[in-house]
Amino acid sequence: MGLISRRALAAVFLCTLVASCGALPRGAGIESEVLAASDVEVQPNGDPVYGFSVFEIRRDILPVLANWPQQGQRHYSWINRQPQPASLTIAAGDVLKLTIWDAEENSLLTNSGQRVAQLQDVQVNSDGRIFIPFVGDLRVVGMSPQTARAQIEDQLKQTIPSAQVQISVAPGRANTANLVGGVNTPGVYPLPDRDYTLLSLISEGGGVRAAIENPQVRLMRGSDIYGISLERLYDDPKLDTTLVGGDRVIIEEDDRYFLSLGATGSEALHKFPKSDVTALDALSIIGGVSDTRADPQGILVLREYSQSAVRADVSAGPPQTRVVFTLDLTNADGLFSAAKFNLQSGDLVYATESPVTGAQTIFSIFGSALSIANRL
Repeated sequence: MGLISRRALAAVFLCTLVASCGALPRGAGIESEVLAASDVEVQPNGDPVYGFSVFEIRRDILPVLANWPQQGQRHYSWINRQPQPASLTIAAGDVLKLTIWDAEENSLLTNSGQRVAQLQDVQVNSDGRIFIPFVGDLRVVGMSPQTARAQIEDQLKQTIPSAQVQISVAPGRANTANLVGGVNTPGVYPLPDRDYTLLSLISEGGGVRAAIENPQVRLMRGSDIYGISLERLYDDPKLDTTLVGGDRVIIEEDDRYFLSLGATGSEALHKFPKSDVTALDALSIIGGVSDTRADPQGILVLREYSQSAVRADVSAGPPQTRVVFTLDLTNADGLFSAAKFNLQSGDLVYATESPVTGAQTIFSIFGSALSIANRL
């Protein structure tokens, strides 16, 4: 085969190779490909309606997005701390121990030579009353131990003028809180006083288990459920709510997550490590984006809202259920805005591939093929 034939063959090979570069394998789509609308409806007036909305994350759009509904998580209310007197309130089911001193020679309560009578295991009944000899039924529920002592003593002195009373209270179930799970030592704990707080109870239970990531506190009071993150409890003392008898507390792991795909540092499911995860936090969590593949102007956050969240007024909610938020990490406003844009559970962080990567690959192949042709 002659020199001209070999070079002609090399030229044909080169053209075929370059022509096939459009089908080069890639790990992610280019932004224009991802945002290409395949489901377009045409209104009667001829205007197209796409199957999703696109919003660029900038400083001016952040206040608008802050008014949009939260997706992918249940919202709980919370009870702020309401300081109470540092004393116990006697409740039904509490067990009292009464010590009564009587200095009379012919005491009605003690035997000869004794001056002290002990009334053990005096339980407060469902009506809030206890029975005391020579007094009868006395209502003590809702009283502090000091008030109950004074009441009992006043009643006894009508019969036993020298009577003096000491009282101690063992809290019953109505004066306890139950640490159900998520701590090192779950169990039922007595409330030592009316000003006993949630963090004190968690501490008494040995603290939160180390394996729980971003712990969430659930407080069940009657038929109501309240919730807050442990991070927020630590940050704001006003949120360390005062417990009441019968409260149940569960510490559980945050079940919120986001996904990362495309030209990212990792393609995986990521749990929320803290209460608020911004887009910039998310990029840090996933190990950033590929320096050689990713388009820093084409970072996307894909989110799907429920139909009930859709609003005609964009200042109150998304215009469609499917929304794509675009991030540009090549300018200061894009970076600052990404640091203030909070992710929601179920969001997909997608790093598109740079068009330059494909071009570089083509040029590399072209150069290699040209080198081969020159050697023929």
